Amino acid sequence: MAHVDKNGMIRGKAGSVIYRTYGKKNLIQGKPKAFKQTQESIKTSTEFGLSSSTAAIIRRAFDPAYLFRDGAAVSRSTRYVYHSIRNSASAAVGKRDLHDADLSYLNGMEFNADSQLADVLRVVPQVLQSAEGKISVTLPELNTQTDIKKPKWLNEQSNKYRIRLTLVAFNFREEYYEHLDIQDIDLDKYDTLAGQTVTFNGTINPACILMVSMSLLFYKYVNATQEYVLLNCKAFSPCAIIGTFQSPEPADYPKEAIDKTAQGYPVEKGHIYDMGYLGNTLMQGLSSRIDRYASTASKKLSPFSTVHAVVLGERVSFKQE
Repeated sequence: MAHVDKNGMIRGKAGSVIYRTYGKKNLIQGKPKAFKQTQESIKTSTEFGLSSSTAAIIRRAFDPAYLFRDGAAVSRSTRYVYHSIRNSASAAVGKRDLHDADLSYLNGMEFNADSQLADVLRVVPQVLQSAEGKISVTLPELNTQTDIKKPKWLNEQSNKYRIRLTLVAFNFREEYYEHLDIQDIDLDKYDTLAGQTVTFNGTINPACILMVSMSLLFYKYVNATQEYVLLNCKAFSPCAIIGTFQSPEPADYPKEAIDKTAQGYPVEKGHIYDMGYLGNTLMQGLSSRIDRYASTASKKLSPFSTVHAVVLGERVSFKQE
């Protein structure tokens, strides 16, 4: 029951609405209604869960590149991945993952919206893949004073800049990712970088999706200790994905949980990591969740859907049991 408190604010429930307060405001909110699931809504929720797990892995893999992300990066990256998967032209809802997706939706994804790479860097790098599968990044000429937009405090304190290019391979169907290569380009405060092309090293598995990030790191030289101290922080740490390449020969969908103890599982080799990916498990359990929905729905059929033998003069109830 709704009531008026000592401050004249209405609180509580009244019919189909809920009254609550926020600061000095009186807010009116509709009562939440039970959500009726359908086969399509189950498929959609599965795909969103898969997207959330995928985005978390991408953020984790690029953590050494962006260092500090903004608070909305989780929801933003999940949204980008979800749009990427939903725009797949080769597979249906509930039967697709990032290996089926349109990866163009991930190009330009920022890890820190408070210092977007697209705003900070005034030159545009070009990312290409050769016929042999090698990934390269071409950087145009860059002047550190005119082509890198930075806050005044950072410009005053920093003595050295670093451009970091990171290449990561993702295999979601076999549940691992690999840091293939990291290339750093160091610049002094008043340097001009000549245009150049950086080619990544590392053996590329055709079953893997490839992603390239670019980040900018800023350092201050400390005379007392004769060392450089990183100045990047949550307020300013530009990094974005600048190139994505789909897997030309993706692995098959696993039909059961991957045996992480198997000799062939590659996480002990090089810079390869277990994802902790939930997408395969979600898709493997999709059919059983739909079956449970169908079973529950059949129990709620109207009594009119069943034929009863009725004796003349007998009382009949049409209430659901």
